[in-house]
Amino acid sequence: MREVFAYAISLIFAGAVVIALAQAPSQTTTSQPQATPSPNPDAQYRLGPDSMPQEGVPKGEIRGPYTLPSNAYPGTQHTYWVYVPAQYDPKAPAALMVFQDGHAFKAENGDIRAQNVMDNLIYRREIPVMIGVFINPGRKPEQPEPSSSEWGDRTTNRPTEYNTLDDKYARVITEELMPALNKDYNISKDPEQHGIGGSSSGAIAAFTVAWERPDQFRKVLSNVGSFTNIRGGHAYTERVLASAKKPIRIFLCDGRNDNRGIRNGVYDEKWDWFLQNVRLLKALTQKGYDVNYSWGMNKHGQKFGGAIMPEMMRWLWRDGPVSTDPNDTTERSFRQPVVKE
Repeated sequence: MREVFAYAISLIFAGAVVIALAQAPSQTTTSQPQATPSPNPDAQYRLGPDSMPQEGVPKGEIRGPYTLPSNAYPGTQHTYWVYVPAQYDPKAPAALMVFQDGHAFKAENGDIRAQNVMDNLIYRREIPVMIGVFINPGRKPEQPEPSSSEWGDRTTNRPTEYNTLDDKYARVITEELMPALNKDYNISKDPEQHGIGGSSSGAIAAFTVAWERPDQFRKVLSNVGSFTNIRGGHAYTERVLASAKKPIRIFLCDGRNDNRGIRNGVYDEKWDWFLQNVRLLKALTQKGYDVNYSWGMNKHGQKFGGAIMPEMMRWLWRDGPVSTDPNDTTERSFRQPVVKE
């Protein structure tokens, strides 16, 4: 009898345990699902064939480096390189394209490789024959040259030159660089044949040059432009709206994952790169500017800008002369190197 009673008690206890386990929420239903790692916003952007050397396409020559002493910023100097396409003929005026942060735009293994883009597009008559200039921010002689790891914000005059909304850097380009170029190359005097571009602070610097001197530069290429409150750059939206329209053509590109204005845990729209680029686009559009844009998923950098660089250049330089004569064999032929005498 005693064994029967103990057996019954054990059955009751076992049943209670089973019921308790059945009622308890399982571990799989209470734990939070593991967050899926966010993909790298830049991972989708790769250089295409127009940014790579192509078989049969004549290669231009990069000359330099050269040193340009500065009067606009006394005590500093600018290093620059000159791209001369194989099709350049000293007898014919060439277009001009100037790139800020030149070391980054010409880097053979970099994100832009502008010299390859110009080689391919000039060869196919998609842009005019042009001299390219890669110019670095100013520095004192004892300061290091900017590099791919340090673009000069902490070691050169870059923050002052590129981000300040005055005419000093425009003077470097128009009064110091241009005379030096004109001594050695036959560059068109037509401002419609002068373009300027850059990335980040180099982009707002390019815009400032054209804004201050549209008599000299009328095409602007802006990649992740720093139209933010580094030194009041967010004010360009209001300046554009308040000023008479200038004869400038602009291509803006930026990414939704650019720096979005979180500073010390607080959002400040004046430091939101993407927002300020969109605001500037709307102002330029409202004023009737010849403006194009592309918004990607990229972060602050040159991945997206490099991927679409050929298209930006085609659009900026789209209105070159063209012949529709079916018997014009020159027009229907690829541009070949100039035979040197």
